[in-house]
Amino acid sequence: MQKLDMQSKDRVQDNIQKIRTLFPSAVKEVKRGGKVSLAVDFDVLRQEMSSSLIEGNEERYQFTWPDKRKAILLANTPINATLRPAVEESENFDTTQNLYIEGDNLEVLKLLQETYLGRVKVIYIDPPYNTGKDFVYKDNFTQDAEQYKAGSGQYDEEGNRLVQNVESNGRFHTDWLNMIYPRLKIARDLLSDDGVIFISCDDNEQANLKKVCDEIFGATSYVNNFIWLNNLKGRQISDFGAVQTYENILCYAKNVDNIGVFSLLFSYLKQLMPDAYKSDEYDELKDELGTFVIKNELYNTNSAFNEVTRPNLVFNILYNDKTKDIKCQDVNDLTCPQGYTLFTPHINGDGVHSFHAWRWSRNKVLEESYDLYFDIKEKKIYTKIRTKTTNVKDIITNIGNGNKEVASLLGKNIFSYPKSTALLKLLISVMPQCHTVLDFFSGSATTAHAVMQLNAEDGGNRKFIMVQVPEKCDEKSEAYKAGYKNICEIGKERIRRAGKKIKEESPLTTQDLDTGFRVLKLDSSNMKDVYYSADEYKQVSLLDYADNIKEDRTSLDLLFQVMLQLGHSLSAKIEEKMIANKQVFVVDDDDIIACFAADVDEEVITEIAKMHPLYAVFRDSSMQSDSARVNFEQIFAAYSPATDRRVI
Repeated sequence: MQKLDMQSKDRVQDNIQKIRTLFPSAVKEVKRGGKVSLAVDFDVLRQEMSSSLIEGNEERYQFTWPDKRKAILLANTPINATLRPAVEESENFDTTQNLYIEGDNLEVLKLLQETYLGRVKVIYIDPPYNTGKDFVYKDNFTQDAEQYKAGSGQYDEEGNRLVQNVESNGRFHTDWLNMIYPRLKIARDLLSDDGVIFISCDDNEQANLKKVCDEIFGATSYVNNFIWLNNLKGRQISDFGAVQTYENILCYAKNVDNIGVFSLLFSYLKQLMPDAYKSDEYDELKDELGTFVIKNELYNTNSAFNEVTRPNLVFNILYNDKTKDIKCQDVNDLTCPQGYTLFTPHINGDGVHSFHAWRWSRNKVLEESYDLYFDIKEKKIYTKIRTKTTNVKDIITNIGNGNKEVASLLGKNIFSYPKSTALLKLLISVMPQCHTVLDFFSGSATTAHAVMQLNAEDGGNRKFIMVQVPEKCDEKSEAYKAGYKNICEIGKERIRRAGKKIKEESPLTTQDLDTGFRVLKLDSSNMKDVYYSADEYKQVSLLDYADNIKEDRTSLDLLFQVMLQLGHSLSAKIEEKMIANKQVFVVDDDDIIACFAADVDEEVITEIAKMHPLYAVFRDSSMQSDSARVNFEQIFAAYSPATDRRVI
């Protein structure tokens, strides 16, 4: 049986393993604190890389700031923490695939590494803009594990996780960079190979943010800087120069070679940004299958195209609505057989030659007639272009903020400066086959709202993961007066109400729409200190720790920490069964079967082994004797030798 370490992923050891693959002689085994781990022999590595080293004060291009090394270390250091399920605060806990996670996003991202490594298609974040009024995360680079667990998420004495970063602070930019760097470093690892990240920011940190992203993602992975014109009147708060009308949205790819040109169906882009597409040239219709398509008149509006300059584009078209038969004839031949309707490019005018040209030639009309729509009543012909796409521009207009959306759902002034769902829908929609969307500065949960709305509109199956620190609402704010004690309460309620509204507005097409979410909350590990450092405890005191699990933790708490450790989806289906009067959890149809009962007998072990799980997990303390452990191994060897057996 293998014991789970019940810690977040150790990125340093992962990096050493990568070096070991390339330079095995440069990696050695060392014993530290009674444990054997891998370490890099830099003298050997230096020999291997001797011709490519930068030595001493040799000039090089670099972007640095105070404590940058500590920020990198912070991203790599594992933590003893977990995510505890809050079933009563969730919506459709048993069936939903969506997650809402409360807690410091750096610690949450560390915990998600094992499970969601390379599995997120789109990340969108709207971090603090560092205006001198914003709050930034107060990361403590020096605290040890004991201090972390004592702080239960690194809150100060007053319960604050955030501090205001005023412009008079001598470390104004430094504190912001130290906050954003480790979070983006982990975020990159979560992206799939064809994934992208969108980061909203203004000019206060845009230049620094781009340099950080160039370093973390690679300068060649830069995709775009979207200029979002979100306030054409301008912000009337500038002390000098022109008033600002826009915000930046930086976009980077995990692997830019896997990202094509951002494009959308023209009809969908028109739906997202209707004011930007007022041309009468394009419209929408439903074809025989009830699918929305674009209709574009077959007339060529270029007056230079006529029967003299383009005779092959000037002819009459006959159409039989019953048989769907199409004929073409000379433009001056007005003969129309019974059952047919005559469509001519003739326009009103005084001259004899008063014809437009068609967009298509006779051959194309006959060969591609399935892409034509004949309006018998209006005597017009339209092209049906199902695959008509348009490249998305890097200037986004006609999409304002989300104040009205939030106000209509929750009340006026509940949340300041929320992004709009139209903006998030546009960004998410440019990524084809999007499966998972992550937002670790969730705020009012606009991203979750946009994901649900998109799925309702195009039948998609996107899942969202929202992460938000439970920042307290000011007691003088409208949000607090409305009963919301922190931002997480606002976000969760918005998702509930938005999901209900979407289903009410489209009851026939949203029957199976997932508008639920599992609430998980960051907390210290379920395991007592002795679990991680047994060697530090005297033998006499070990009797007090016969059970290494904290008294206030439930079996469901333990299950979710095990799922994190084994890299299993936190939205997996969970079934609860009773075997010989013992509670047993079955995750994703026998992928994981866990029993955390204090005393597990052979009957329980045998029944679990007969289910042939991928992983079987038990409490270490449930094996009361050496004979019980031997029997445990023999039972699995007999019934399910391939099962990976673990204990906590």
